[in-house]
Amino acid sequence: MIALNHLTAGYPGRPVLSDVTLSFPPGEILVLAGPNGCGKSTLIRTALCLQPRLGGEILYDGVPAETLPPRKLAQRAAYLAQSRQVPNITAGRMVLHGRFPYLSYPRRYSPRDREIARQALARVDGAELAPRPMPQLSGGQRQKVYLAMVLAQDTQTVFLDEPTTYLDPRHQLEVMETARWLAGQGKAVVLVLHDLCLALRTADRLALLDRGGLVYLDTPEAVFSSGTLAQVFGVRLGRIDTPEGPRYFYQ
Repeated sequence: MIALNHLTAGYPGRPVLSDVTLSFPPGEILVLAGPNGCGKSTLIRTALCLQPRLGGEILYDGVPAETLPPRKLAQRAAYLAQSRQVPNITAGRMVLHGRFPYLSYPRRYSPRDREIARQALARVDGAELAPRPMPQLSGGQRQKVYLAMVLAQDTQTVFLDEPTTYLDPRHQLEVMETARWLAGQGKAVVLVLHDLCLALRTADRLALLDRGGLVYLDTPEAVFSSGTLAQVFGVRLGRIDTPEGPRYFYQ
């Protein structure tokens, strides 16, 4: 499990987040929410050691993250960033990049690597994309491929920063179903979402970031009932109960 203890993150002389204590337990979906610029992506990148922490500690199964080599970090946590370069390779080859942390030099994919990548692309309903060049795919199709690459990495913790970007509502719900499936496999899933209704519907816990810190952490129902969402975002939400569970809407 990854744990952040009194973490300060940002840039030298300009911290974005201070004194954040947060953990990512296996089998749970944690949604990070907050206004633009509040530090959601900064928190993830710091937790992954992609940018230096300014204070506090980051522990991977109790071990300080900075003592682990990059390859070991990549075997424990996968990351889907908000935006990526689009290389001129096929979608199938892109998904295989998720297996890099497990390969020695020179990189040679085993039949098992190829099967894991194939299953990952099928999992996101993108099997037919495998032979197609990445530049020829739509934004939504590329997002499916990147998500499959993360699945192929097969880590205990998965960070997805705005994974529903470019996707229509049906495919957004499919991504949330994939997140729930990952949690059901015992993985910790951390999502950054701007859609509050989708966040409340999906999360096991919701971490609300604002004003340079963690302002609320609890179940979706507790966060909704607290009124904190209205204070932070300046919007009103309603809730209705359905046979499938509570559903939230903007008022």
